[in-house]
Amino acid sequence: MTTALIDTSKRLREILDRLSSMSIEDYYNPYQMFDWPDSLPQDMWWMSPELTTAHGTEIAAELSQEQLYRLSKYESINFYSLNVHGIRELLIEVTGRIHTDEFATPSEFFHHFIGEENEHMWFFAQFCLRYGGKIYKQPRGGAETIPPNNAASLLVFARILIFEELVDHFNSTMALDERLDDTIRKINRIHHQDESRHIAFGRELVRILFEGFREHATPEDLTQVSDYLKRYMAYSFESLFSPQVYKDAGIPNPLEVRRRLLTGPRRPEFEAQVFRKTHSFLTKHGLIQAEAAAPEGVR
Repeated sequence: MTTALIDTSKRLREILDRLSSMSIEDYYNPYQMFDWPDSLPQDMWWMSPELTTAHGTEIAAELSQEQLYRLSKYESINFYSLNVHGIRELLIEVTGRIHTDEFATPSEFFHHFIGEENEHMWFFAQFCLRYGGKIYKQPRGGAETIPPNNAASLLVFARILIFEELVDHFNSTMALDERLDDTIRKINRIHHQDESRHIAFGRELVRILFEGFREHATPEDLTQVSDYLKRYMAYSFESLFSPQVYKDAGIPNPLEVRRRLLTGPRRPEFEAQVFRKTHSFLTKHGLIQAEAAAPEGVR
């Protein structure tokens, strides 16, 4: 049934045609696009300070300006490392579905998608290795067994969408931030340009996949999907908070710093900002169930 919904969706076909044309028109050679300087200044922001995990917290108040710059450097390396790992996962999943019966209709666009994401992974890895000397390891978690079994493709593309929208929140901010080095702004600007197409496609595909899944889903199935996506969003957000980053930045007690930041008063507001558009989309279309209000007597 889902295959039929994908194949007969006039809106999806229009989106695919438009985005494929844009991919061709906007094509660039990433291997010629960047002039990598030998080094980047240390006494500057490497990430918009408002996007750093310690911004506006007691932890940040305890740090010198030099330490804040150093923290932003390693948080940026961690952010681009997360991109490398996230892109690797989505490439595996999308490649496994290209030119299959279920995804015959979007397969032409998948070729553009796979090519662009491969190039993104390359320039993010280049940045990490050139200016950080490493790619941070992928955080544990976030890949539990998918419930229920017939939701596999739905949740794969929902995870990809969540990942892309988190990344784009950072990209769109840093692309315009004149406090950042031109190389950093350029990477974020180019990625935002491509990701805007991928997000437009991802939203429509996820909507259709969920429409097909919901036709035969039980209330328990829908709750499982909702809970799974909430956990994945929390995992994705918490991946930004890396004790190894805090250690590399020279901040004492990195595990305790992470705990304080994740349980501190800024966390809910920061997380809501990062996922504002994502949460609105997933809730609007029923993938995430709204939290039930507590009874009057227990509020």
